[in-house]
Amino acid sequence: MLSPFLLRYRKKRISELEDLSKGVAQSDPKKQTLTRKQIDIQSKTTMPSNSKPTTPVITTELIKELRDQTGISIMQCKKALEEAGGDMEKALVILRKKSGEISAKKGDRTFKAGTVQAYIHANGNVGTIVELNCESDFVSGNEEFIALARNIAMHITATNPKFLKKEDITEEDKRAAKEVFENEVKGKPEAVKKTILDGKLNAYFAEMVLMDQPFIKNSEMTIQQLVDAAVQKFGEKMAVGRYKRFKILES
Repeated sequence: MLSPFLLRYRKKRISELEDLSKGVAQSDPKKQTLTRKQIDIQSKTTMPSNSKPTTPVITTELIKELRDQTGISIMQCKKALEEAGGDMEKALVILRKKSGEISAKKGDRTFKAGTVQAYIHANGNVGTIVELNCESDFVSGNEEFIALARNIAMHITATNPKFLKKEDITEEDKRAAKEVFENEVKGKPEAVKKTILDGKLNAYFAEMVLMDQPFIKNSEMTIQQLVDAAVQKFGEKMAVGRYKRFKILES
């Protein structure tokens, strides 16, 4: 079935051909006017075929906006926007997914450099020292890499995570948390009890693991995703090596 657009086009084309045939007949009576069937055939042959959807225009402003948000190269931002059909939110998701994939591929590389940065709160009562590792002195001396380490130190000062990564959670910590949450799921149907318990434990430890915490400056990204984005940008393996948070009169 023809679309409304094609129907309108067909009618217009038929009208044009009818006018043309009348004009020819008037100028030269020996020439017969086109029959309705001939007009119909010509209108079909000249009718445009169903064209593919046009590709969204990716403007320089759109690319710049995405680059300002992520710090990732212009070409990677352009490709992400094209893949997302010009949708900024989808492009961000695509870039984060690719950042994680790139970071995973560099997992077997070794650290040879890094930076130690600190953040001290304005009141002078609490602060954090962070070691952020990378592969080369070239990256470790980059101002954006240093700023990343300082941002992570500020985040730790604000959130006070207990663990760096999930692997650091001890069996004792898991057992203690499980005992607490088992009391909360008492009386729940057995079919869903384990699911509820696992959900509570995962949520509890996610708040205590640094790399799983939402970044305080952008809650849509975790600290791990923040580091992964830097890996994608600089092309080197990166990781938080260690940290220490200090607070007055707190051991």
